Amino acid sequence: MQFHLNGFRVGDPTIEPAAEGAPHVELPETVDVLIAGSGPAGLVLAAQLSQFPSIKTRIVERRAGPLLMGQADGVACRTVEMFNAFGLADRLLREAYWVNETVFWRPDADDRGAIKRTGRVQDTETGMSEFPHVIVNQARVQDYLLDSMRRSAQRLEPDYDLEVVDIQRDDSDEYPVRVTLRRTDAARLDEKVIVRARYVVGCDGARSRVRTAIGQTLHGDAANHAWGVMDALAVTDFPDIRLKAAIQSASKGNLLIIPREGGYLVRFYVDLGEVAPENRDSIKQTTVDHIIQTAQRILHPYTLDVKEVAWFSVYEVGQRLADRFDDAIAADGTSREPRVFIAGDACHTHSAKAGQGMNVSMQDGFNLGWKLGAVLQGHGDPDLLRTYSDERQPVAQELIDFDKEWSAMMAAPPKDPSRPEAGGVDPAELQAYFVRAGRYTAGVATHYKPGVLTGEGTHQPLARGFTIGTRFHSSPVIRLADAKPMQLGHAARADGRWRLYAFADANRVALDALCEHLVTSPDSVLRFAAEENADADAIFDLRAVLQQAHREVRLEDLHASLLPRKGRHGLIDYEKAFTSDAVTDIFDERGIDRERGALVVVRPDQYVAHVLPLNAYAELNAFLRPVFRTIIPSSDA
Repeated sequence: MQFHLNGFRVGDPTIEPAAEGAPHVELPETVDVLIAGSGPAGLVLAAQLSQFPSIKTRIVERRAGPLLMGQADGVACRTVEMFNAFGLADRLLREAYWVNETVFWRPDADDRGAIKRTGRVQDTETGMSEFPHVIVNQARVQDYLLDSMRRSAQRLEPDYDLEVVDIQRDDSDEYPVRVTLRRTDAARLDEKVIVRARYVVGCDGARSRVRTAIGQTLHGDAANHAWGVMDALAVTDFPDIRLKAAIQSASKGNLLIIPREGGYLVRFYVDLGEVAPENRDSIKQTTVDHIIQTAQRILHPYTLDVKEVAWFSVYEVGQRLADRFDDAIAADGTSREPRVFIAGDACHTHSAKAGQGMNVSMQDGFNLGWKLGAVLQGHGDPDLLRTYSDERQPVAQELIDFDKEWSAMMAAPPKDPSRPEAGGVDPAELQAYFVRAGRYTAGVATHYKPGVLTGEGTHQPLARGFTIGTRFHSSPVIRLADAKPMQLGHAARADGRWRLYAFADANRVALDALCEHLVTSPDSVLRFAAEENADADAIFDLRAVLQQAHREVRLEDLHASLLPRKGRHGLIDYEKAFTSDAVTDIFDERGIDRERGALVVVRPDQYVAHVLPLNAYAELNAFLRPVFRTIIPSSDA
């Protein structure tokens, strides 16, 4: 990380200097963004917005304080990549359980009353991400985000004991969304509070009042299958208790074991069978003792002695989705600027076993956060906010489609070779499906279609490994100035800036010409959106990757744009240029055209927006023109 840019500071460099007026104590009458709900989606959104000192953000929560014990626990590779941009990945990885392998158990062919290990696979495909799939309590995930908010210039903290009662919109007002809140603490129970906001985001769960206020409903059906889930400390002779395990018994049901952080805690997802109208109420009353006994029967001939249950619940699988994630369509059917949004469980719900509910919810918040930041800071066109629902609703639909298949397979009994007519799922098929679905469970399957923020694939062959519309897939490089081996993607922070990764052509002529254009041309994208006297990379962060080994490149030969002067002292930023790693050459790893090079444009949420030739100045401007409030001048350069 970089610090001391505007003067030497003692103390923890991860704590930003407080913005004027921070911290805010009382809930103000007007805010730029009001977030309802401090779950995963709400806290990622708040953590992103807290990076912008000029934006007044508040988050309200009906609970009395932070979450102490969360239901979700799986953190996908893609989510760890996002956490790294917030500076939180190291803490997460140090504390979490790493899901390295998954084992599969099915009925023993010689004794169908017992189970036998039949498969073992790597949990995440090699090369899918530089980060692993990990497990950590949702409450701890939220603690990390809360800490990030406290360290920001805003010193942002949730306002607890407040829930949304009503939302009204008046577009004639500077703060067009009027939110009525009700206090839930005993001392001030039912006291009403009115806040007016420029934008409101409902992250208030599956029973979202914000969703109701904008006329949206969740559509979908329950899968009519119940599961019990418990976090337990137990003694067992089951040999794979510290591996993720999918277990199919012949007749006692199925079981999914997820080891938890800390070396001892284990989560059990226990199959409780089909749900019918006549037994739905009784299943909801299932005791923890029944869940334990069911798990013990499934694990036969192995024993399970549960010593302590930290948490348990019973749920019926359900996949539901809202049609829109904003209020861009008024009650009379007319189109309008979106002012109210929903994210996370407020607009999509799924089963826990795909491990994607929390992850997809946090990606909702990351997608919306930088867009709100751009618009409220004045350099993003308000139409940018329309892309949130357009991008995230199809992603949620794809996840639900995957979740239905995976949940059905997990709930189905194994096929009995002696009774093929009975149906069921072939255990080998279950294992094969798990491997095929790896991109979903790793969180890297999202692929945004061409649109305002995603270019056409005309020049995709220049960088085949950076697929337009997917997340920027990092690769090892060497930072030129200090010879530091690192991941290129780790240069990006959750600061709302776009990234321009310029991969050099063979003789660096096109790279140097691009740099010269960006510094001197009146059409330069580095110039048009930044405030007067702002640093050159205030909006666009230019980075260059050279083909030569780092000892073959002289720092003094770099173009001036790769050694920019910044801050009040005009200090030189030495972290803009990289070279290929000696072991893993990024040009080979990501299929970059060595002769021509490539310009890879990456959005603030780490998704590849476009791949262009290094000399495609007009195409770059034409692509970015609709995104920003300040119009980039047309150019034939």
